[in-house]
Amino acid sequence: MKKNALSVTREADFSAWYQQLIAEADLAEESGVRGSMIMRPWGYGIWERVQFLLDQRIKASGHENCYFPLFIPLSYFSKEAEHVDGFAKEMAVVTHHRLMKDDKNGLVVDPDAKLEEPLVVRPTSETVIGTAFSRWIQSWRDLPVMMNQWANVVRWEMRTRMFLRTSEFLWQEGHTAHATRDEAMVETLDILEMYRSFSEDVLAMPVVAGEKPENERFPGADATYSIEAMMQDGKALQAGTSHFLGQTFSKAQNIRFQDKEGQFQYAYTTSWGVSTRLIGGVIMTHGDDDGLRVPPLIAPYQIVIIPMLRDKPEDEEVLDFCTALTKQLAGLCAFDENVRVKLDKSGIKASNKRWNWVKKGAPLILEIGPRDVKEGNISMLRRDALYKDNGKLDSHIMGKDDFAQQVPDMLVDIQSKLHSEAKQRMDANITRGISDFAEVEKFYKDNKKYPGWLEVQWCRATGEELEMIEQRLKKLKLTFRNVPQEAAAVDGNCIFTGKPAVERILVGKAY
Repeated sequence: MKKNALSVTREADFSAWYQQLIAEADLAEESGVRGSMIMRPWGYGIWERVQFLLDQRIKASGHENCYFPLFIPLSYFSKEAEHVDGFAKEMAVVTHHRLMKDDKNGLVVDPDAKLEEPLVVRPTSETVIGTAFSRWIQSWRDLPVMMNQWANVVRWEMRTRMFLRTSEFLWQEGHTAHATRDEAMVETLDILEMYRSFSEDVLAMPVVAGEKPENERFPGADATYSIEAMMQDGKALQAGTSHFLGQTFSKAQNIRFQDKEGQFQYAYTTSWGVSTRLIGGVIMTHGDDDGLRVPPLIAPYQIVIIPMLRDKPEDEEVLDFCTALTKQLAGLCAFDENVRVKLDKSGIKASNKRWNWVKKGAPLILEIGPRDVKEGNISMLRRDALYKDNGKLDSHIMGKDDFAQQVPDMLVDIQSKLHSEAKQRMDANITRGISDFAEVEKFYKDNKKYPGWLEVQWCRATGEELEMIEQRLKKLKLTFRNVPQEAAAVDGNCIFTGKPAVERILVGKAY
């Protein structure tokens, strides 16, 4: 019987499996501050790859990187009431600037060091960037302004989970200003498509792109669009958002420009972002009961070479062989980049090394011993297809030069197969044809463990009517996800109100 590297399986306890995978794959650990995590080198290495590849796309689309302060004056938020209300319960606030020594209690806050104005630790940057835009933009010639920053943000979450919902996380946030509504809408949807293609092509994580309903909009936005990914437990993960802000923030922060006719107009703005939550998505999309499987495009190392050392004279020959092979493989090209290779010379037992890299999800793992050196061979494991049908490890013996020749195609194949597997799973778990709310209740009652999503027809309710629908869904622990861009045309009535349907929307449980 096959014994997996993790002691908890996805089927037995998906949540515990997720936490154990993060620990066993050396992705992150608790920091000592509630809801904050330490990203270890393998986890941060994956984020560096995400950042590098996404940054290329952001810059290629005409945006420039910048940086804005971590601390934002509280008065900046007071200009936009809806935005503040949306984040008020999550804001961390700095009120003092000095500590003092107290004989009884040690270091304490110095009551005489109170700030004149409290500072909010950045939860998002619309307010501080909008204030800068109001200085930078004077004429139509100054537009568009297209900025992006890579930064950390703080949102004081009540219920935290590593990568998915932490009090501090890393992200990129784009902010743009445009002369017309149409230009801003094009930007919003172009970014949505950038996120969709990045998730599909780079993360191998299939998503559904579409518009959020009114109750799921970003605070202060006129429209919010998202990419939604399906995790292996059938829950949705909002993996990225693009917001059309209209003139809400422009009017609050006086972002005005003089048009070609000499008239003053308010700019139209957008904001958009993805975060380290993407790593949580990759874990729950591609992980198995042996650990993580990292798509080759974002793997810090695509090939790991493990020398089988035994404290014998032939160890030197094995190391020389592995060192030469490392150099040979690092000279290869895959995905228009040099192949990333790691020679693991650590003093750990070779079999333990192998399982450590299996759990981390390195795409190709090579084991090389004295016999391999004599015969010019390598022993290879593909992380996407670890086992034979009989449950034994599927170790491939190949000549080292034959292997080197096949490496680029092999990495492309792993990337493709991970996406294909996840896409088939997502498509198989979106249920259509539900005609009334009673069927929704029955569906989730009958499919309690991994129910997936429902695509239903609805009337695009707003206001109180939408609030009532939201409460009905909440009783089933369901939320609206988005209105898929590629959904079929409607042909019936809203399952919530009985009114003529105007679009289809996804419903599901979510992280």
